[in-house]
Amino acid sequence: MRKPRDFDSELKALADKAKALKERRVRQLGELVMATGADALDADLLAGALIDAATMKDAATREGWRRHGAAFFQRKPSKPARGAERQPQSALPLHGGAASA
Repeated sequence: MRKPRDFDSELKALADKAKALKERRVRQLGELVMATGADALDADLLAGALIDAATMKDAATREGWRRHGAAFFQRKPSKPARGAERQPQSALPLHGGAASA
């Protein structure tokens, strides 16, 4: 006889995993903002720039931004980073996700 599945515990485990992934994404976005120096910008200015980037329809402009962002992730730091300013290898994917918006 087969052992019955515990659907409640499986759903709880999936919910916990989803919550951890969301927290990780938020933390990584914060690290990205700090690594690019955008944390020095006013929150309203940063939000406006992100909104404009997300709604930009011009493919050439978006491609230029994408290339610039990819180059940012490819470069090697010239000095040792400290604390939250360092870029972990798993910061954000180069393609897809929030990085493409």
